[in-house]
Amino acid sequence: MLSMTGYGSAQTERDGRVITVEIKSVNHRFLDLGFRLPKGLVFLEDILRQGVSARISRGHAEIFVTYKNRRTDAVRMTVNEELAVLYRDAAARLAGILGKPDDCGTAFFASLPDMITLEEAEEDRDAVASLAAETLDKALDGLVEMRCREGLRMKGDLETHMALLEDEVSKIGILAPQVPIAYRERLKERLRDMGAEADPQRLAQEVALMADRCAIDEELARLRSHFSQMRAAFEQEGPSGKRMDFLIQEMNREVNTIGSKASDAGITVHVVAAKGEIEKMREQVQNVE
Repeated sequence: MLSMTGYGSAQTERDGRVITVEIKSVNHRFLDLGFRLPKGLVFLEDILRQGVSARISRGHAEIFVTYKNRRTDAVRMTVNEELAVLYRDAAARLAGILGKPDDCGTAFFASLPDMITLEEAEEDRDAVASLAAETLDKALDGLVEMRCREGLRMKGDLETHMALLEDEVSKIGILAPQVPIAYRERLKERLRDMGAEADPQRLAQEVALMADRCAIDEELARLRSHFSQMRAAFEQEGPSGKRMDFLIQEMNREVNTIGSKASDAGITVHVVAAKGEIEKMREQVQNVE
């Protein structure tokens, strides 16, 4: 069982390139991915999306990428040659006008506006993509490990609520056969209070009709089947959240039906307790992948 909540990060450095990937995930009905990439690395989104989709199937995940290029060829300086010639000629004319020697050196011209431009060199996309994919895989290892740990904790909690739910349903099963018997005794007592004599055949018919209306054998059988399937889902490898969510809906439906059929205060108490355990399980299952 895997949780949808987790965090993983990794950093890789190779050939002067350094890339960091962080992944944060929370629960979501489907796989929903968001990317925060440096402006020049938008081309990585498809590669990263495929990598994440191969490892997780549900959850909202935010993927953050930072990148530094420390290579000597990462930047390029260009000289505006035409502007340099114009600056030089202008300086020479100014020296003639002022009657001063033209003593402007290279450093002076280099400091003039727009003379030298610093540009980022074009990235080697294949090298960056390979580095990003490797780093993403490491970050996903951490994310999945955390989701596994959280999943084990959730499994223990779900098993606790499952045991309590099974206990409540077992008690309902014990009480159910007693309901028609108690109903017959109440009818006989009312007739005695009224001073009337009970017709055995009519009494038997009334009790039979009531027993048929409040019969919950089918609901109990289906609940036990759902319990078995739920426990199997606890041990299932890979995504199981949707299956568990469906089973919880079905369990809730059966318990509600038992509650509407039962005309016994004792059964109602256990129905309320069972619904409480189902609701606690529902809350947990919302975060199961």
